[in-house]
Amino acid sequence: MTWQPDSSGLEQIIQLLKESQSPDTEIQRMVQQKLEQLNQYPDFNNYLIFVLTKLTTEDEPTRSLAGLILKNNVRAHYTNFPQTVAEFIKQECLKAVGDSSALIRATVGILITTIASKGDLTSWQELLPSLCQLLDSENYNTCEGSFGALQKVCEDCSEQLESPQLQKSLEVMIPKFLQFFNHSSPKIRSHAISCVNQFIISRTQALMNHVDDFIQGLFTLANDENVEVRKNVCRALVMLQEVRMDKLKPHMSNIIEVTGLNFTPLFTIPQYMLLRTQDNDETVALEACEFWLTLAEQTADCKEILPPFLPRLIPILINGMKYSEVDVILLKGDIEEDEMIPDKEEDIRPRFHKSKVHSMQNDDTSAEEDEDDGMDDDDSLSDWNLRKCSAAGLDILANVFHDELLPNVLEKLNELLFHQDWVSRESGILVLGAIAEGCMNGMLPHLPKLVPFLTETLNDKKALVRSITCWTLSRYAHWIVTQSQQNGHDAYLKPLMNELLKRILDSNKRVQEAACSAFATLEEEACTELVPYLHFILQTLVYAFNKYQHKNLLILYDAIGTLADSVGNHMNKQEYIQMIMPPLIEKWNSLRDEDKDLFPLLECLSSVATALQTGFLPYCEPVFRRCVGLVQNTLAQNLSYMQNQEKFDPPDKDFMIVALDLLSGLAEGLGSGIEQLVQSSNILPLMYECMQDQMAEVRQSSFALLGDLTKACFQHVKQCIGQFMPILAQNLNPELISVCNNATWAIGEISIQLGAINIYSVFALVKIKQGTKCIHRFHAGAEMQPFISIILGPLISIINQQGTPKTLLENTAITIGRLGFVCPNEVAPAMAQFTRPWCTSLRNIRDNEEKDSAFRGICAMIGVNPGGIVPDFIFFCDAIASWVQPKPDLKEMFYKILHGFKDQVGEETWGRFSEQFPQPLKERLLANYGV
Repeated sequence: MTWQPDSSGLEQIIQLLKESQSPDTEIQRMVQQKLEQLNQYPDFNNYLIFVLTKLTTEDEPTRSLAGLILKNNVRAHYTNFPQTVAEFIKQECLKAVGDSSALIRATVGILITTIASKGDLTSWQELLPSLCQLLDSENYNTCEGSFGALQKVCEDCSEQLESPQLQKSLEVMIPKFLQFFNHSSPKIRSHAISCVNQFIISRTQALMNHVDDFIQGLFTLANDENVEVRKNVCRALVMLQEVRMDKLKPHMSNIIEVTGLNFTPLFTIPQYMLLRTQDNDETVALEACEFWLTLAEQTADCKEILPPFLPRLIPILINGMKYSEVDVILLKGDIEEDEMIPDKEEDIRPRFHKSKVHSMQNDDTSAEEDEDDGMDDDDSLSDWNLRKCSAAGLDILANVFHDELLPNVLEKLNELLFHQDWVSRESGILVLGAIAEGCMNGMLPHLPKLVPFLTETLNDKKALVRSITCWTLSRYAHWIVTQSQQNGHDAYLKPLMNELLKRILDSNKRVQEAACSAFATLEEEACTELVPYLHFILQTLVYAFNKYQHKNLLILYDAIGTLADSVGNHMNKQEYIQMIMPPLIEKWNSLRDEDKDLFPLLECLSSVATALQTGFLPYCEPVFRRCVGLVQNTLAQNLSYMQNQEKFDPPDKDFMIVALDLLSGLAEGLGSGIEQLVQSSNILPLMYECMQDQMAEVRQSSFALLGDLTKACFQHVKQCIGQFMPILAQNLNPELISVCNNATWAIGEISIQLGAINIYSVFALVKIKQGTKCIHRFHAGAEMQPFISIILGPLISIINQQGTPKTLLENTAITIGRLGFVCPNEVAPAMAQFTRPWCTSLRNIRDNEEKDSAFRGICAMIGVNPGGIVPDFIFFCDAIASWVQPKPDLKEMFYKILHGFKDQVGEETWGRFSEQFPQPLKERLLANYGV
């Protein structure tokens, strides 16, 4: 028999549902408790589906609420539903998809897709055939409700639908969806396109079999009067461009017929997208605007297809970069002074700490830049809108066409930059920033006038103009600094710095934020050029501490940290320390250990500690102790969670990661000054636990700390090498690039420290010939030797792997060199496996200590295995020539190896060999080494 509810129980549940709609939070809390109690009864969910689907006398919000509560129960407990309950819910859903209420139909659709995604489509075998059959119903509600449910299933269960078990169902569904492209109801047309769209990116074969019919169907709907239909057409064309450009390309230049109007217009696809990018409905315009972004990412096709359309496209994109009236209202653009208004916590974005990654010292080219696209100046709006999409489109097109784009841009820019309407003026400044990277060469003649103009515009009376000007100027920071280095600071750098510092103290919070971010970019570019102005800069930043609300205070930490990174130990003056440290320590002391504001503050302090070096000593002990405490507490919380996951929540390991990184900063900045703190703490056993953590970022930061402690106080690390080395070896996995990079770097640091304290006889190189070897007296080799077998193989694999990132390649090469320095007898036999990539990895880095130690290692290995270098000797010569000024003893080693090789092969053979050298290499070797 069909399940029937108990009337009194039904009345109680209806009463609960009505009470749950009360605005009174106490009543809502009470209702929530009762609902949780009712979940203990298996047939409670039967009551909910009954209210949703059968109780047509009840009001729609109450019925829908019953469905949404049931949806949450399905999501949380479906696997525990009795079979009879699950089957009853499924049956009732299928019966109710055609409900006369649009709200109930939508709720039923949501419930169906939740069951399908939770319970596996293959266990509800009648769902897809039933819904497809109901599409043919003459009853509009039934057809629309079925399509709505299918659309949600296609969105949420597309991977299941593409599985072999359901492939046949999809082969029936796709052609059926295409039949409804011409349905009289715009809502059903929209559902049909949306269903098919779910399978474009994955190139589902069932769709690819009908792709021509699909594209033709899209053309017939291109000028549909319904907004949702036009939006879905644009979305489909954008995705097809990404995966089946071969099918769209003929229509990029050939005319297509677009029906659906009283007349039949003729378009190419770009012409159609130009039209839709100007659609009166912004959501349609946004979907169409994505077309240009996707096309620009396919550079070759873009250069072939787009040039004829650029004169029309560029003004359209620029026009899309203006704030709408609604934007200005949402951004409170009429409020100029808001610095006294506290921030709402929900307006502050969550911050994610980036674990420390070691790159080559003093090697700017290997630093990974964190690009700021600058479109987040309007973060009060939705995450992605027409303004941001248009600006991103212009930016990426500038990087494809470069200066070729400028004539179309400059004509419009002259009109906008001097416009009386501030909204137009603001968009012009955004345009300048968007083209900065791609059109820099073409902009060079204009910058001597534009930069002072923009600097002056920082004083504009409209806050939104001031904020976007900050960002645009930051995009030209490299040019400004270069000009100042060549011609002095007075023309550009000094005026810009002064105005940005004023804007950091602006009375508008949005301007404060933009100015802080722009100044951080200027700091990165200018570096030590800012040293003469440090007092003024620090004075401003410290003043901002007392002025800023919560959100901008977090950005201020970034600006201070970046300043410390940029000027380094120039900050280590008592005057500067007394300015910057008291407010930082005050904030440090005011924050609880569980406060996430610690993340940016810890990052900031890490940079400051590294810059101040011994100047940080008076503040070091309490900071060190608290960081160790944060690590210890997080590990303890994690242990509790692992032992009893029902009772305890997992800890936020970011607290441990930022603490490890600050400890790294202390070790790097204080050097041996941290030794006593390490000795009196349990940081090494804690670090040992962190090195084995399941979370990659924890291991990454612990390896960075290990490397820094190795450099600062190796006498303590040395005692634990036997424990640390096997863990480091296990993490030489290039799939986790940053973890692998830091593990590699730490191994290299340990190697070189062992070498430094144990070598008591420096080797001397003589002629390279059979039987002549370096004279070594290593104790270090004995300590490192047991680990060579587990370390060297993975390092050789990494250095030979295609696509290995530059920083990892460099660190791997240096570590192999250092291992060869300490254990040449063990490493040298493998030289043939790594010499070529080793040389090419290190030829492009600057002279520094890491490079020095690595080359001493290769020289030691050549002494042990001279024949190992012979097949790749030309690469070794090239690597030697990359040195600008090697230390005298290292240069002497190079000299003896080169002349030893030349003497061994003879003058004639050497002459033929050196003929292969590029001319610059010949000249350098002759000038520096006489060969």
